[in-house]
Amino acid sequence: MRENVVIVGAGQAGGELATGLRQRGFSGSITLVGDEDHPPYQRPPLSKGFLMGKIPQEGLYLKPHETYGRFDITLRLRTRVESIDRASKHAVLSDGSRLPYDKLALATGGHARRLSLPGIDVGRLENVFSLRSIADVESLRGAFVPGRRLVIIGGGYVGLEIAAVAAQLGLNVTLLEAAPRLLARVTGPEVSAFIEGVHRSHGVQFRLSAEVRGFSLDASQRQAVGVDISCQGVQERIDADLVLVGIGLVPNTGLASAAGLAVDNGIVVDEFACTADPSILAIGDCANQPSAYTGGRIRLESVPNAIEHARVAASTILGQREPSTATPWFWSEQYDLKLQMVGLSSGYERCITRGDPSSKAFSAFYLKGSRILAADVIGRPADFMAAKRLVTGRTPVEPERLADEGIPLAKVAA
Repeated sequence: MRENVVIVGAGQAGGELATGLRQRGFSGSITLVGDEDHPPYQRPPLSKGFLMGKIPQEGLYLKPHETYGRFDITLRLRTRVESIDRASKHAVLSDGSRLPYDKLALATGGHARRLSLPGIDVGRLENVFSLRSIADVESLRGAFVPGRRLVIIGGGYVGLEIAAVAAQLGLNVTLLEAAPRLLARVTGPEVSAFIEGVHRSHGVQFRLSAEVRGFSLDASQRQAVGVDISCQGVQERIDADLVLVGIGLVPNTGLASAAGLAVDNGIVVDEFACTADPSILAIGDCANQPSAYTGGRIRLESVPNAIEHARVAASTILGQREPSTATPWFWSEQYDLKLQMVGLSSGYERCITRGDPSSKAFSAFYLKGSRILAADVIGRPADFMAAKRLVTGRTPVEPERLADEGIPLAKVAA
């Protein structure tokens, strides 16, 4: 009997799983269900080249639309899975129809975290945006008019990428960050200071240690005209023509939770991407998975993780069961800079830099003892490849040799 695979979520992880199964010889039925109008597409360019207008919509697609027909993959777009009937092994769709499955993969991703303010329904404000989808960018683009005042709430990578695009398009940008420095959860002070300096050189203003207290609204109560903040004890109103909220992502776990599956900062899966129900898998941004790198559990939001997790799930469905041994890595583009990051710096004891930040090409290595936990690499792709090997191999290094640019990274091992 032909096996039915249903994939819920037509994002990066879902798209990679569908096409990966076919490329590896899976002959059963594959149905890919997504609630947007588009086939699977890349999300990182949304806050970079696509927002800037340098990448056409079709350039975001993981595969041309016709590929899914050629691969005999059924695309059900503009469709939501409302519930999972585990007893009969059916996915119940928004139009009332039911899809039978032998394996169900939840690749539901996440949604932009909403800003909660007392007495204000932020979702009703017409000039307050988030950025997670093609539709979000299309809404935001029309508001990106030179000279307008944009206030960005959140100094993570997405907020900084949008700030870079807005500054280059001639908007007046102010970025609000709750922490005392930018990217405090993921980088050291050296990289935070460098990134802040680059943005300031392009006219971006910052308020750090800023708590958003509310919005000032126009007479219609439908437009924000200012963001009210408390910054190190000082009350201030930042005038705004538009506001972008970029305060993180919340995993979409509602389907799994309603179906009785374990949820803990994501859908809980084992090293083979399986939930406690052997017929249901979860992958990508929505999944809380074991990590060979950390030795614990982790939920990662990245393209490399989505691709790797889709590979693990495909192996499981094909009966091969191959756990991931991948090291987390990420990237960001801001202005003419490319930042590449490998590993997770949490718990580091010492940061060692190679290169001169003023040259806009340097690397920061985060050490615990003699082991490099993680590295941030800016404008030095050769350093990044070497850093990946050192982090992945858990290679002990001599800090003095690591700090000496005259010694190649390949020769810094203890």
